[in-house]
Amino acid sequence: MTRLCALLLCFSLSACSSVNGDSWPFDASPVATFDAPWAMTFMPDGRLLVTEKAGTLYVVSPNGEKSAPVAGVPAVAAGGQGGLGDVVLHPDFADNDLVYLSYVEADDDGLLGAVVVRGKLVLSDTEAALEDLETVWHQYPKVTGRGHFGHRLAFSEGGHLFISSGERQKFDPAQDMQGNLGKIVRLHPDGSVPEDNPFYDKGGVTAQIWSYGHRNPLGLAFDADGKLWTLEMGPKHGDELNLVKPGVNYGYPLVSNGDHYSGEEIPDHDTRPDLEAPVVYWVPAISPAGLMFYSADMFADWQGSAFMGGLSSKALIRVTFDGENANEAERFEMGARIREVEQGPNGAIWLLEDGDGAQLLKLAPN
Repeated sequence: MTRLCALLLCFSLSACSSVNGDSWPFDASPVATFDAPWAMTFMPDGRLLVTEKAGTLYVVSPNGEKSAPVAGVPAVAAGGQGGLGDVVLHPDFADNDLVYLSYVEADDDGLLGAVVVRGKLVLSDTEAALEDLETVWHQYPKVTGRGHFGHRLAFSEGGHLFISSGERQKFDPAQDMQGNLGKIVRLHPDGSVPEDNPFYDKGGVTAQIWSYGHRNPLGLAFDADGKLWTLEMGPKHGDELNLVKPGVNYGYPLVSNGDHYSGEEIPDHDTRPDLEAPVVYWVPAISPAGLMFYSADMFADWQGSAFMGGLSSKALIRVTFDGENANEAERFEMGARIREVEQGPNGAIWLLEDGDGAQLLKLAPN
């Protein structure tokens, strides 16, 4: 039995590890509440930046005190799966105060697409503002619909900005190299295109592309060895954890271990060995959102594990690795949709629930 088939059998039989609150190795402490939060990131002083999908950015203290909404955040086209999305710091934030935001904008015809901007975060004792905003990237082309924007952000150790771009529920654009839908994009921090990108010589939007054939990548993170991973929503089942490699085709919509919601079958990955298969896939779906690699001492046994939020699964999921192979190790049933997961400065694990009245939770050993 192949490793992936074994995983599928494990998930189908519900044999993978699952715990209830009484046996958790951590206490989950509520810190603050938000309405439809989407992302968070920690600043060097221990405070967090938290986005809400409707278009609000907050500065939040470790004990849950929320600032007034940060001024200068662009107007967003909020609705469906879109709105204000990810927030990350420039690698040299301590010196330049630059913050990156992703969000959804509409054009004059009402077509929608994701945008990435950066601006200087100016903080005082009571207020915060983004100044000198400049656009770094546009999702192209803009299309109808309010789903599958992706728009997760991650910086590599070398200082390159990676952006996940969903295929916007249009399927075929994931294979169309004349646009950046259904792609992972690699840029310099100012939005210019690195000359060593795999399709740089093609020019235009194609030059941005690092990998393609993705569906809706809602988790994007680097592991301790500098390898890039993406966590992707499958269609009806078939969610994926992928090791992202330059120039590689990950197959959607040509292959998937799920099927279309219409009931139309999609060939499984093993029918096309020329296309990159996921390292782990989930049937039934976990509906993943948010991805983090744990590196701290607070939960020493978990160093090197990946943690991911689950939406429909209402879970925090831990994945362990053996080289470039991986397996689900534990699933913590949280009783709420989990939108985002981050490691805090002292090693605690922080979660954002999804939806109105969502809690920011801090997980620490019990």
